[in-house]
Amino acid sequence: MSGGTEAGRGTEASGGPVTVRVPAKVNVQLAVGAARPDGFHDLANVFLAVSLFDEVTATPAAALTITCEGPDADKVPLDRTNLAARAAELLAARHGISPDVHLHIAKDIPVAGGMAGGSADGAGALLACDALWGLGSSREELLEICAELGSDVPFSLVGGAALGTGRGEKLTELPVGGTFHWVFAVADGGLSTPTVFREFDRLAEGVEIPEPTASPVLLDALRTGDTTALAGALANDLQAPALSLRPSLAATLAAGTEAGALAALVSGSGPTTAFLVKDAEAAETVAAALIASGTCRTARPATSPAPGASVL
Repeated sequence: MSGGTEAGRGTEASGGPVTVRVPAKVNVQLAVGAARPDGFHDLANVFLAVSLFDEVTATPAAALTITCEGPDADKVPLDRTNLAARAAELLAARHGISPDVHLHIAKDIPVAGGMAGGSADGAGALLACDALWGLGSSREELLEICAELGSDVPFSLVGGAALGTGRGEKLTELPVGGTFHWVFAVADGGLSTPTVFREFDRLAEGVEIPEPTASPVLLDALRTGDTTALAGALANDLQAPALSLRPSLAATLAAGTEAGALAALVSGSGPTTAFLVKDAEAAETVAAALIASGTCRTARPATSPAPGASVL
């Protein structure tokens, strides 16, 4: 599996525990179409996995239970609404077994921050349970379950870079020709993705919305590893609704740009903001300036692309 996943690595149960590391994502382009009859939107979603990771550990247990540690762990649901729990249930149901597993999530991806932390945990739990139970599922089987779990979950499994179409779940992997350096500014509180999409629909009332398509300039910048070209092509159709719901994010975007970031945008549905910078030294400078600005809770340098879900 691309990016280091080990799906199908054998059919012997490991006995556990099994730990899987899974990355956050940034959307370097998020083009949103008009609302569909099913309530979803067609997307052209260019995902890039970044080097902020959660770890999900699966251990045999008498019943399905979840624990969580790390920043904002108290905001992570520990019931069946957690995508990690749903992943275990769906995988077990496919194989006619009981989802008796303890899942421990070590969070480092911002919670409800627009970086697919919940989706990452779902993909991580899926791969960890598959290895723990010795199921040897194929890449295609795992991606089918991921798509059932949510639009961002397939990419969390695959990692690297990919174009997501449909509602984001249909992936075409993309070549990346170099390393890109980022800073992610973590805001106080979260933003609900469905709420941001509803605000997108409200702002778009009476407006003709074009079919979402990936930018050839952006795809070429990824392929060649051209940071300057990528900076000029970053785009997020959910930025305006996120700023409408959380106007304070504008100050964070301005602070990072003033500190020398080449480009700034809201990550996915927000409220995390992403800053593309020239190199590792610039990342440290911009992160320090963002923290000093008081416009965010913390700021984290990271690089991309990063591997997808990987058994450690």
